[in-house]
Amino acid sequence: MKLIDGKAVAAEVELETKARIDALKARGITPGLAVVLIGEDPASQAYVRNKDKTCAALGMHSRKIELPASTSQEEVLNLVTELNADPAIHGILVQSPPPKHIDEHAVTIAIDPRKDVDGFHPVNVAKLAMEDPTAFVPCTPLGCQRLLIAAGIETSGAEVVVVGRSLIVGKPMALLLMARNNGGKGGDATVTIAHSRTKDLAAVTRRADIVIAAIGRPKSLGADHIKEGAVVIDVGINRVADPSTKSGYRLVGDIDFDAVAPKCSAITPVPGGVGPMTIAMLMSNTVTACERLTA
Repeated sequence: MKLIDGKAVAAEVELETKARIDALKARGITPGLAVVLIGEDPASQAYVRNKDKTCAALGMHSRKIELPASTSQEEVLNLVTELNADPAIHGILVQSPPPKHIDEHAVTIAIDPRKDVDGFHPVNVAKLAMEDPTAFVPCTPLGCQRLLIAAGIETSGAEVVVVGRSLIVGKPMALLLMARNNGGKGGDATVTIAHSRTKDLAAVTRRADIVIAAIGRPKSLGADHIKEGAVVIDVGINRVADPSTKSGYRLVGDIDFDAVAPKCSAITPVPGGVGPMTIAMLMSNTVTACERLTA
């Protein structure tokens, strides 16, 4: 069983990104990312801190905007309009989920698609579906694809089951993997999307050469769901109570790692698998946005 090390692959991506940043700085340009956090969700605060820290480490301009939970829809949209017009900002990310009174879809649509480094704007979703190379692809599925490539996992002709149908992971993941790759890597797979209404989920996932779990329920896929020799990419990051730890909890994936790992040819751990890739791909997308906007 091969453990796919997301931290090591993320470090490779960040080295590539740093070289691109240095090339831009030689032209007097610094890529800029604005991250907007509305409210005080602890998980979102942690993500935003990590993004800010990574920007600083890579030498990018980072603007962290923290707004109270009482911020109105109009105030958020006005801020997005301001960031769209700011030449120092090349990527805009409004941390999800916002407070319930904020219409997240309206905020997403308000972001300039050229600065939509999260890849959720309808223009970028459509470009991904059309296999347009100028699409910004959501960072988590893009990171999963990079992990498969780095681990030497052949996707062409492979049967893949993606468990989860969100716009954040499941749907873009399927589009990436089934895309015509013209002899390249990371596409040309036969993809099935499974979800909470799938009948006999285990029978569906056991067919797969590659299983990508993105359902947000701890340890919901066990040994019975995975065939011998399969590759497993675990997108889930779930907090479960653990009194033996200082924090009182630990992180587990959507896969029951201990039960599944012995059957796999390769698997990602949680933590240390997909998680580091999401931020690494966000930085890469932001630099891409900068390169395009300043070409």
